[in-house]
Amino acid sequence: MSILASLVRAYDHLPDAPPFGYSMQNIGVIVSLNEDGSVANVIDWRDGEGKRKKPRPMLVPQPVKRTAGIAPNFLWDKTSYVLGVTSGDGRRTADEHAAFKERHERELAGSDDAGLNALLKFLRQWTPDQFLAPVWPDEMRDQNVGFVLESDRRENLWLHQRDAAKALWERISQEASGGAQICLVTGEANPVARLHPSIKGVWGGQTAGASIVSFNLDAFTSYGHEQGDNAPVSELAAAKYTTALNRFLERGSGHRIQIGDASTVFWADSADAEAAKIAESAFSQFFDPADDAAAGDAAETRKIAILLERIRKGEQIEKIDAGLAKDVRFYVLGLAPNAARISIRFYFEDDFSVLGRNYQRFVEDMRIEPAWRQPYPPLWRYLRETAVLGKGENVPPNLAGEWMRSILSGTNYPLTLLAAVLSRIRADGEINALRVGMLRALLVRNYRMKPENRNKRREAPVALDPENRNKGYLLGRLFAVYEQAQTAALGRNVNATIKDKFYGSASATPRRVFSLLDRNSANHLSKVGKERPGQRVNIEKTIGAIMDMMMPGEDPFPASLSAAEQALFGLGYYHQRGEFFRKRETVAAEEAA
Repeated sequence: MSILASLVRAYDHLPDAPPFGYSMQNIGVIVSLNEDGSVANVIDWRDGEGKRKKPRPMLVPQPVKRTAGIAPNFLWDKTSYVLGVTSGDGRRTADEHAAFKERHERELAGSDDAGLNALLKFLRQWTPDQFLAPVWPDEMRDQNVGFVLESDRRENLWLHQRDAAKALWERISQEASGGAQICLVTGEANPVARLHPSIKGVWGGQTAGASIVSFNLDAFTSYGHEQGDNAPVSELAAAKYTTALNRFLERGSGHRIQIGDASTVFWADSADAEAAKIAESAFSQFFDPADDAAAGDAAETRKIAILLERIRKGEQIEKIDAGLAKDVRFYVLGLAPNAARISIRFYFEDDFSVLGRNYQRFVEDMRIEPAWRQPYPPLWRYLRETAVLGKGENVPPNLAGEWMRSILSGTNYPLTLLAAVLSRIRADGEINALRVGMLRALLVRNYRMKPENRNKRREAPVALDPENRNKGYLLGRLFAVYEQAQTAALGRNVNATIKDKFYGSASATPRRVFSLLDRNSANHLSKVGKERPGQRVNIEKTIGAIMDMMMPGEDPFPASLSAAEQALFGLGYYHQRGEFFRKRETVAAEEAA
């Protein structure tokens, strides 16, 4: 099923889907009119207090698609169109207001409805200089404005909800429709949408929204077709897929997480609504676990928590919940802003059981000891480890989407991830569980260095493996031992450790560095031996054991290491350093006892 077709199907399952021709828009001001067009009341329709006030969603006639031109909406719009006032420079405000008046003079002509006539009379007698406090406070500028007839206000029957207004809007929509063509999404003959409604809420995108499907240059046209005729999608299908997508992109929708620069929406399709809801909650916790584990009541939270625990332990979803495995189809769509339209970073469609298995592979790939303080860090936390200064906006472009695509599909991870992690380690010297977990995951999946390998030169272990003979892993361990010798001799308050000075060159070009480190280590061990001879013996034994693992006849310090061997170097260093910390904690506990 295509992206648009799956979104159209998702729209049909929305419990409160707006009818065709209407959409939810944020309204900040309601103007109540008397039948003579005078203003009876101006209502601040926003929620909240002070600067935290936010407009409220309201079902209104579908807004027009604005690009660079002036195009007024029907029966509602922002203050620059409705009232001719704005907080900006206002270069086009007079033209926008004139266009709004002209459209309604044309569309409402001949109507005998009291509410529609009241709006016409209001527009004829309104001038922007009437926008004065206290009736019209400045904070209302640039809010979306709706109307109500004063006699309907107590029943909350807005002007666009009156029977005459709805009938008129239906007639206007039909007149605007072109000839019927076969829709590429539904396969039915319906009027084709020349311009598709805007998609809003994509992180970093334009406030006014953008399109997934658009033809805005001559180079994009085919056989003389213009705009939407190049790829016929019916107005009904366009309205459905954009409505569903905009709903999923809303904050707090329960269908959205942020993966780097990719605004990621997800939804489940199942005849069992409860199974679909469970699948969606579980997916959200896969990649962006919340503190409370899941939204909802205590029973639901507990159910999701148990499901997550069993999945992460590697149990087959078919055995956990047969209905969840067989009857739930799952969709994931990653969107990112582009110059003229919205880019598709990734798209996944398969049974939830397939998604669960691929997630289990990811969890196993990332497993590392000593573990990070949070058992299952969110994906954005890993991505920040690839960014300059650890800032989300500095995550390398496309990396998040490429990595997420590989996780969902179970394919190799992007090698740009390996380059990004190694680059950050060389730049700031930070070697933590998150970075080493990513290095190990790349080695396991891309280089097939799985724990079940019998060849100890082809394994990326979870925890310290004294039997591992990979050159990069051994050199990483040896580097950690040299660092431990320096710490034992000089303490922790040195200006720069050997890691600060030499880690980058030691992991990339060992031959240039390790002979120097060996000489310095001898001096450090000599000092340690005078004060703590037992510790010196232990360090020397560790060094000897590592050197004994080197393959006979091979140069222990090669001229260079490949990217995969550098990743193993980091893995070995982290494991060996973790072992030293573990022993120190054990000794401290024994002394305290």
